[in-house]
Amino acid sequence: MLKPVLTFAAVGIVGIVLFKLAAAFLLPLVFLALKIGLIAALIMVAFWFFNKKERGKEDTPPPSA
Repeated sequence: MLKPVLTFAAVGIVGIVLFKLAAAFLLPLVFLALKIGLIAALIMVAFWFFNKKERGKEDTPPPSA
Protein backbone atom coordinates (compact mmCIF):
# COMPACT_ATOMS: atom_id res chain seq x y z
CA MET A 1 0.00 0.00 0.00
CA LEU A 2 2.86 2.39 0.79
CA LYS A 3 4.82 1.88 -2.48
CA PRO A 4 2.15 3.37 -4.84
CA VAL A 5 1.75 6.39 -2.58
CA LEU A 6 5.51 6.99 -2.45
CA THR A 7 5.76 6.58 -6.24
CA PHE A 8 2.96 9.08 -6.74
CA ALA A 9 4.64 11.53 -4.36
CA ALA A 10 8.01 11.11 -6.10
CA VAL A 11 6.45 11.73 -9.51
CA GLY A 12 4.75 14.82 -8.13
CA ILE A 13 7.97 16.20 -6.68
CA VAL A 14 9.88 15.51 -9.91
CA GLY A 15 7.08 17.23 -11.85
CA ILE A 16 7.23 20.31 -9.65
CA VAL A 17 11.03 20.50 -9.96
CA LEU A 18 10.87 20.16 -13.76
CA PHE A 19 8.14 22.80 -13.92
CA LYS A 20 10.25 25.22 -11.88
CA LEU A 21 13.29 24.60 -14.10
CA ALA A 22 11.25 25.07 -17.26
CA ALA A 23 9.76 28.28 -15.90
CA ALA A 24 13.21 29.58 -15.01
CA PHE A 25 14.81 28.81 -18.38
CA LEU A 26 12.02 28.73 -20.99
CA LEU A 27 9.85 31.62 -19.89
CA PRO A 28 12.55 34.27 -20.56
CA LEU A 29 13.11 32.70 -23.99
CA VAL A 30 9.39 32.92 -24.74
CA PHE A 31 9.32 36.59 -23.78
CA LEU A 32 12.43 37.24 -25.88
CA ALA A 33 10.76 35.60 -28.88
CA LEU A 34 7.63 37.69 -28.29
CA LYS A 35 9.69 40.90 -28.13
CA ILE A 36 11.52 40.05 -31.36
CA GLY A 37 8.20 39.22 -33.02
CA LEU A 38 6.67 42.48 -31.84
CA ILE A 39 9.59 44.51 -33.18
CA ALA A 40 9.42 42.67 -36.52
CA ALA A 41 5.67 43.26 -36.71
CA LEU A 42 6.11 46.99 -36.01
CA ILE A 43 8.74 47.25 -38.75
CA MET A 44 6.43 45.43 -41.18
CA VAL A 45 3.53 47.76 -40.32
CA ALA A 46 5.77 50.79 -40.84
CA PHE A 47 6.86 49.53 -44.28
CA TRP A 48 3.25 48.77 -45.21
CA PHE A 49 2.07 52.20 -44.06
CA PHE A 50 4.74 54.20 -45.88
CA ASN A 51 4.49 52.13 -49.06
CA LYS A 52 0.71 52.58 -49.05
CA LYS A 53 1.10 56.37 -49.09
CA GLU A 54 3.47 56.25 -52.08
CA ARG A 55 1.22 53.84 -54.00
CA GLY A 56 -1.77 56.15 -53.73
CA LYS A 57 -0.01 58.82 -55.80
CA GLU A 58 0.85 56.41 -58.62
CA ASP A 59 -2.62 54.88 -58.90
CA THR A 60 -4.44 58.16 -59.49
CA PRO A 61 -5.24 58.77 -63.16
CA PRO A 62 -3.84 61.90 -64.80
CA PRO A 63 -6.21 64.86 -64.76
CA SER A 64 -8.12 65.29 -67.99
CA ALA A 65 -7.90 68.74 -69.49
